[in-house]
Amino acid sequence: MIQTRMSLHTKQVLFKQLPKGFPQESDFELSETDISKDVKDGEVLVKVLELSVDPYLRGKMAGKKTYTDPFELGKPLYSGGVGKVEASANDKLPVGSIVTGVLPWSEYALLPKEQADSLRKIDASAGIPLSYYLGVLGMPAMTAYYGLLYIGEPKEGETVYVSAAAGAVGQIVGQIAKIKGCRVVGSVGSDDKVQLLKDKFKYDAAFNYKTDSDWDAKLKELCPDGIDVYFENVGGKMLEAVLNNCNKYARVPVCGMISQYNLEQPEGVHNLMQLIGKELTLKGFIIGNHFQEIGQSFQKDMTQWLKEKKVQYVEDVATGLENAPKAFIRMLKGENVGKQVVHIADA
Repeated sequence: MIQTRMSLHTKQVLFKQLPKGFPQESDFELSETDISKDVKDGEVLVKVLELSVDPYLRGKMAGKKTYTDPFELGKPLYSGGVGKVEASANDKLPVGSIVTGVLPWSEYALLPKEQADSLRKIDASAGIPLSYYLGVLGMPAMTAYYGLLYIGEPKEGETVYVSAAAGAVGQIVGQIAKIKGCRVVGSVGSDDKVQLLKDKFKYDAAFNYKTDSDWDAKLKELCPDGIDVYFENVGGKMLEAVLNNCNKYARVPVCGMISQYNLEQPEGVHNLMQLIGKELTLKGFIIGNHFQEIGQSFQKDMTQWLKEKKVQYVEDVATGLENAPKAFIRMLKGENVGKQVVHIADA
C-alpha cells in the first residue's frame, strides 16, 4: 500500500537574483508551494508569525561567503523569526509552543531536527508582544548590550556617540549608555527622528546627518569634550569624522557599516593614523559568537530595565509576507522608525 504525506499550501519569498547596488523588489519573488504536514525524526511544522529584517541580510545577498553563508538563488530567504509549532515529532517542542530562531520567509515551514533543535521556546503567557523577541529582547538589543558594555566599556560622565541611533540597535545603545551615566549624542536621517531621540530615548543631543552635512564640525559642536565611545553602525565618511573627534583611549565597537553595504566599490577611511596617536581601540564583533557569554545577564538586565521603564522601545511593523522585501529595502534606506519587523500572522 502506498502511503502519501498530507501537504499544506504556503507562500514563500524566494531570492531571485543578486542585487546590483540597492536591492530592488524585482530581486525577490513571491512563490507558492506545497509542504508536508506530516512530521517525523525530530521535525517540526512551524507557522511563521513574525519576521525580522536587519542590515546584515544584505551581506548574504552578495553571492559569496563572508562570516555567514550566502542566500541561495531560487530558495527562500531566512532571518530571525517567531513562530508557533503546529505539528511536532520533537520532544523539546510540543505542539502549541511559541518559538524564536532562524525561520524562512514563508507562511509555514517544515524544519528538520537540526534546525528545530536550534529554536528557543518563548513564554507567551508573559504578555510581551512576540515581535519584541526580535528586537528589544532579541539579537539587536543583545548586539547593543554586548558592543557597548563589553567593548565600549562606558564610564560615568563619558560621551557616547551613536550613528543610526533610531534603528533597532542604536535606540538601545543610547538608552543603556544613559543608564550607565553617560552623555549620549546620536545621528539620524530625519528631523522627526532627532526629536524621537531626544523626547523618547532621552539622548542629550542629536542631529540630522542629511541636513547637517559637515559632520566633523557638528560633532565638535555637540561633543565639545570629545568622544569616548563611538558605537559604529555606518562607516565611511562618518567614521572619518568621528576619529577626528575621539579622545585619547576612545573605544569603537564596530557593529556594522550600513553606508557601505550597497556600494559596488566601498569607500576608504583616510585618517586611520588617528588610531596610533590617540591609542584608539576599534573592534568588530559578530553577536552570534557571544550569545552564551551574555545570555543570562542580558535577559536579566533588559527585562528589569523594561519593567522600570528605563528602556523605551519603538518598532516599525509591516504586515504580510508579500511586503517583506519592501520592508527590507525601506530599512536599508533608513525609512523605518525603530526596529523593522514583518507581521505574518496571529498566533
